[in-house]
Amino acid sequence: MPDLVRPEGAQPDDFRFSRRALATGGLGGLFFAGYAPAALAAQASPVTTPADGLATANVSYPAPDGFDLPAYIARPEGDGPFPVVVVVSEIFGVHEYIRDICRRLAKEGYAAVAPAFFVRVADPAGAEMARVQEIVAAAGYEQVMGDVAATLDWASQQLWADADKVGITGWCWGGKVVWQAAARFAAIDAGVAWYGRLAPAADATPDQIAAGQPWPVDIAGDLKAPVLGLYGEADRGIPLASVEAMRAALQRASQTDSRIEVYPGAPHGFHADYRDSYRPADAADGWSKLLALFEARLK
Repeated sequence: MPDLVRPEGAQPDDFRFSRRALATGGLGGLFFAGYAPAALAAQASPVTTPADGLATANVSYPAPDGFDLPAYIARPEGDGPFPVVVVVSEIFGVHEYIRDICRRLAKEGYAAVAPAFFVRVADPAGAEMARVQEIVAAAGYEQVMGDVAATLDWASQQLWADADKVGITGWCWGGKVVWQAAARFAAIDAGVAWYGRLAPAADATPDQIAAGQPWPVDIAGDLKAPVLGLYGEADRGIPLASVEAMRAALQRASQTDSRIEVYPGAPHGFHADYRDSYRPADAADGWSKLLALFEARLK
């Protein structure tokens, strides 16, 4: 069984690999067909959301660097227009967990778009952890922000999308991207960041600190929309000290609409229903808070 306990930059001994059939499917269309095998728990019973009543598709659109960026979309059937939610993956890219999250959002009336930020190098979903880390490290800040911009632009051209109502949510690596995107793009109306790193680790090298910039703690004053942060008290990669530093940064910047919720005893990845780290009650509570924020800001 794997034990994924940190956001991006995990340690090799944090992982034990699974090769169960559920996760070892090949590419289905543009994306890996199952759940990332490097994190799938042997006893996992992931949440599955049927696509009935939904329109789902694999699409692609041009990024600023000329790359044809793949994405998975799920939205309600019909003309809309529907509020848009950009879904930012964990380090495993657009595997089945992320696609299911898109369908969950679509069931709530949103057009969810999950860009594949990593596939310029390779799809990390089916890779072993050492290779996943290499792939993710190649996705720098400007590339990722360019991909978010391309996603917002593409969505604004779709007749079924309400480009005036845009949210963003992301997990782990994607949680950090939520803070960064909400500080950069005025088009974003609300964000929900699930256990994304907020500040460099205490033992981070200068190169690691530079590679991770801009850190959310340093750009709190630039937030252009409220962000809800959802974090676990027992997250081994995101210490409570960094959560408190982010809270203090938000307070100094008078960002009173943004806040962080910490779940007692919850580990990193507590929403990931295909991992050992899954905590159903905390995941459900966080999801209800996400829906409440998006309801207030996007509908």
